[in-house]
Amino acid sequence: MIRINLLPYIEKKKKETRTSQLIIVGASFALFFILIVAVFFYMTMSINSLETEIKNSETRLATLTKIIGEIEIVKADKQVIEKKLEIIKSLEENRLYPVQMLDQFASIVPSRDIWLDKITETGTDLNIEGMGRDSIAVARFMKILEMASFIKSVDLIASKEKEIAGVKLQQFTLKCATKRKI
Repeated sequence: MIRINLLPYIEKKKKETRTSQLIIVGASFALFFILIVAVFFYMTMSINSLETEIKNSETRLATLTKIIGEIEIVKADKQVIEKKLEIIKSLEENRLYPVQMLDQFASIVPSRDIWLDKITETGTDLNIEGMGRDSIAVARFMKILEMASFIKSVDLIASKEKEIAGVKLQQFTLKCATKRKI
């Protein structure tokens, strides 16, 4: 009987299988290592890119913040100028008011019964001091003033009798609220 030793063939086959398995495992480790290195470089490049983008964004933000500050200054200046223009407009509208008021006063004051000593305007208040023939003449003058177009209301502040050159006259002080816008 002939004997054939099959063991070296099986061992040879096992050795080849082991070698191919080692090659496959080694190649897998090498591929895994290359993949990790590639991911590392990709992440490093991404981080560098993002850091550059952040620096650029911060620079842009600083520039825009400066521009916004300048815009706020311009807005504040604009508001100041608008207020000044509004005041100028108000002054322009009211510049003829004193002349018109005094013209109306000249036509309202009864020359035989009332003599005005002093007219003072403070804001929207008008103070009138003068002398009247009697208290009835002062009351009539107050009624005429109330009907004037530039007067809202008339209040008698003081009234007293005063003798001048032997004639008894009524000295008065009136306070009027005007319709004038300031």
